[in-house]
Order: sequence, then C-alpha cells, then structure tokens
Amino acid sequence: MAIVLSGSLKEIKAAEFVSNPHYFATNHFGSHVIFGSGITVGFVNLVCGFCVGIVGSGAAISDAANPSLFVKILIIEIFGSAIGLFGLIVGVYLTSKGSMG
Repeated sequence: MAIVLSGSLKEIKAAEFVSNPHYFATNHFGSHVIFGSGITVGFVNLVCGFCVGIVGSGAAISDAANPSLFVKILIIEIFGSAIGLFGLIVGVYLTSKGSMG
C-alpha cells in the first residue's frame, strides 16, 4: 500500500504553491485522503490478523481432534483472510480520489 500511496505524491515548486490557493486546497484534501487510506488499510489488516489468529488456533485444535475437518476449517480461515483484501481494495479506492501536487 505504501507504493500505491507514494505514487500519488508529486513535486511542485514553492512559487506555484504560494501564488495559487488551489494548490493548498488540493494538497489539504489529498493529505487527508492519503492518511485516511493508510489508517483504513492498517486497521482492517490488524483486525484481519486477529481473525486469522483466532481461527488458526481453533483450526489447530480441531485438526488435532479430527483430521477430516482440516479442509473445512481452512476455507473458514480463507474467509477471515479476505477481510484484509477488502481493506486493501478500499484503500486503493480512497487513494484514487485524492492526490497531492
């Protein structure tokens, strides 16, 4: 995500920034969008990590008790991992709405 976010940054000259108030408004909005995107992706992946940890713990216990449940629990763990992918999609969408420079 950091690579995607760094792609939305552009270099501008200080003289253009001071003389045109539109640059300030654009950069102000862009900075909030980029920050919100980073916070969203980070928080969603933190929650995804908790989900995968809890489901993985249950999977290990269930697999030790009954090995035939491995595939079923693996599918449930994939659903938990998909939460992180959805957060990444939301972050990329947010980044497309704002840029700096």
